[in-house]
Amino acid sequence: MYDTNVSEIIKIDINMRNVAIGFLGTQLDMGKKRRWKPTVSLASHDHFELDRLEILHDQKFNRLAHQVKQEIETVSPDTEVLLHTLDLNDPWDFQEVYGKLFDFARSYGFDEDRERYHVHLTTGTHVAQICWFLLTESRHIPARLIQTGPPGAEDDTPKFDIIDLDLSRYNALQQRFDQMSREYSDQLKGGIETKNATYNALIDRVELVASNSDAPILLLGETGTGKTELAERIYNLKLDRRRVKGRLVHVNCATLNGPDALASLFGQRRSYTGQAGSERSGLLREADGGVLFLDEVDELGWNEQSVLLHAIETGRFYPLGSDHEMSSRFQVIAGANRDLRALTAAGKFRPDLLARLNMWSFRLPALRERREDIEANLVFELARAEREIGTQVGFNIEARDKYLRFAKDPATLWPGNFRDFSGSIRRLCTLAPRGRITRAMVDEEVQNLHADWNAASADSDFQLIEEVLGARAADVDPFDMVQLATVIRTCRTSANLSAAGRSLFAISRSKRKTQNDADRLRKYLQKFELDWEALVPEGSYRPR
Repeated sequence: MYDTNVSEIIKIDINMRNVAIGFLGTQLDMGKKRRWKPTVSLASHDHFELDRLEILHDQKFNRLAHQVKQEIETVSPDTEVLLHTLDLNDPWDFQEVYGKLFDFARSYGFDEDRERYHVHLTTGTHVAQICWFLLTESRHIPARLIQTGPPGAEDDTPKFDIIDLDLSRYNALQQRFDQMSREYSDQLKGGIETKNATYNALIDRVELVASNSDAPILLLGETGTGKTELAERIYNLKLDRRRVKGRLVHVNCATLNGPDALASLFGQRRSYTGQAGSERSGLLREADGGVLFLDEVDELGWNEQSVLLHAIETGRFYPLGSDHEMSSRFQVIAGANRDLRALTAAGKFRPDLLARLNMWSFRLPALRERREDIEANLVFELARAEREIGTQVGFNIEARDKYLRFAKDPATLWPGNFRDFSGSIRRLCTLAPRGRITRAMVDEEVQNLHADWNAASADSDFQLIEEVLGARAADVDPFDMVQLATVIRTCRTSANLSAAGRSLFAISRSKRKTQNDADRLRKYLQKFELDWEALVPEGSYRPR
């Protein structure tokens, strides 16, 4: 029930006529409750000037209807009373009541320029009250709702409340809704005060989807961008909003291979192996009523994708060794590091499974795209490290400044994203003497991070070049290794040779009179006996 200031609503425009519509109270309007008659009382409130009252009644209560009309004309001579016969075979039959009120509304002819309409909820059955609400909420009847009641024991004034279904009028309520939405968004962000506009917009959208939809959610992004943490927070939000009751079941799809994969997912009966203790319920069964988180779904094998798709769509599956189908209803969150569309184009991911998972997809930005959030995440990681090691830890001023400059530097790419960042802070906190992180410690940590990243980058560059050149990769100089790997990656993420050239020669091309980027790139590839087709085979995924 949403009360509002009656005089504020009624006196917005003194030229508007107030019209009320309601059922005849076949019991209450006889005065059997404290001799209070709601329909008569409606026309006698000092602060509510009622110009016309339209009463719906069954033919068998015609006498009572005319009696009530006469009483209203006595207490409020300026109120016009119109009686409408509305016969109901069963006033508790929802279909009949709604249908007849719907027909009444369609034939009424509302004039909102001259009249302000109200529906009296107090009289009529509970079914009638529900139907009134539905018709006004859907604007088939453009009206506010009125709820009246008899005087209280200590107050001689009858109760009178107006309910306006336009919640935008209720600033206090709207503020509560906004505050609740902010709390849910903060929950999804782990309580971290993020400033990145792209990430904040993404979280706001995730909050709306998680709160209002049970469809699958697909979380995309590089490793370490926080997909697992966000999936857990989405589950907790759904739990708070009562959209799920069961548990969160985390499935690492990279481990679902070999003979145990199907048993892990769907369970198995002892009859399948004949060995004691081999009975399994299966992860899908454990997720019943809750959320199934398919982490690294891009690592699923083709066969596992097929059987999992059927289970997601139908909620039914056969445990291994069972002739009886099991059912499990769960919501799905999936996470992927790689481009699923590229995998689909390469024939490594089922397009029907992608279509099923891709109802709502969100790409989490990398840490290097959220440098304005690094300081807030530093505070968060320090607090988490303190809880884990049980000791208060902090940076010296110079050490903190040095670390933040390094972390925010555009040259610091954070290839492992928040996983690298979190690990770095934990190492510093664990090794801090007397709980203070010094500049020397920061210098050493930065040096170690660079060494690890360079080693990992060199390995990945060689693997990529070896994939393209085969045994000839061993003949590539270290000087050329990084450059060639960059060229290969750029070509594979570009629509064509010209687009790749424009990206690779973006700075130098502005200083040249002729800008034939495709020709420059073609000549570079020829040094290694490569061409566009060798790097990007026909039929593989290319961005548009």
